[in-house]
Amino acid sequence: MLLAALLVLPTLAATAAEEPEILPLWLDGAPAAKNPDEVRPRISLYLPERGEGSSAAVLICPGGGYGHLALGHEGKQIANWLNEMGIAGVVLEYRNSEGGYRHPVPLMDAQRAMRILRARSEDFGLDPKRIGIMGFSAGGHLASTVGVAESGGDPDSSDLVERAGSRPDFMILCYPVIAFGEEFTHRGSQRNLIGENPPEQLVKLLSSEKQVDENTPPTFLFHTDADTAVPAENSVAFYLALRKAGVPAELHIYRNGGHGLGLASGVDGTRDWPRACENWLRSLGIVED
Repeated sequence: MLLAALLVLPTLAATAAEEPEILPLWLDGAPAAKNPDEVRPRISLYLPERGEGSSAAVLICPGGGYGHLALGHEGKQIANWLNEMGIAGVVLEYRNSEGGYRHPVPLMDAQRAMRILRARSEDFGLDPKRIGIMGFSAGGHLASTVGVAESGGDPDSSDLVERAGSRPDFMILCYPVIAFGEEFTHRGSQRNLIGENPPEQLVKLLSSEKQVDENTPPTFLFHTDADTAVPAENSVAFYLALRKAGVPAELHIYRNGGHGLGLASGVDGTRDWPRACENWLRSLGIVED
């Protein structure tokens, strides 16, 4: 039944000039759903103009402190920017505490989205080996969690999507929440995801810098020194863990701009981060000359 349903999903997504194709993550209702009438977790696919793409894709996780989603400046605008580079932008609408959801539901949604992109890569004109993930603030925490989590699919599943792996091929983390249980932790994100008094083992598990190993994907990070909501120590901690594990990484800390900047248009110095990221993507062969 799942296999048959999968095959009738739309096979074409919107180009940059059109409205995106919106796909639910699960056709028969999401696991752990609290209410059958609630909005289902979903992805919006923005594909570059046909013939101009690199066949790479990035799953975008907007921020919002695990309490809401900043779908504009950390979602659609980012997808359009990726399209300009010939990369498919896929905006994830994941469940969060606004709907009463905590860990592991956001991670479950993000991993499912990655698996959809891999399982249906041929339908969307994507290279299944060039699918990355990108996150902002708490969405950066979610993206990093996907990057450090076990990713193997279930080869025996009747659902083609569940057979695919979920670990991204590269990560872009923008002023991310990374560490839990530290002086520089964003307490609102931690509380919304795992509650007021979480067990120490869960705090450690969801501190992404403590889960990095040699299999963690290459990562680009940017933060600002002026960010008082999510201090730059979060990105620094993750970068140092990547460096220790021998994982290629690039970290940019800009002076100006605070938190929640998106593309940081008009912010002196910090507005250069998209160009730095594009150069990094080019060095990986994700952006083609």
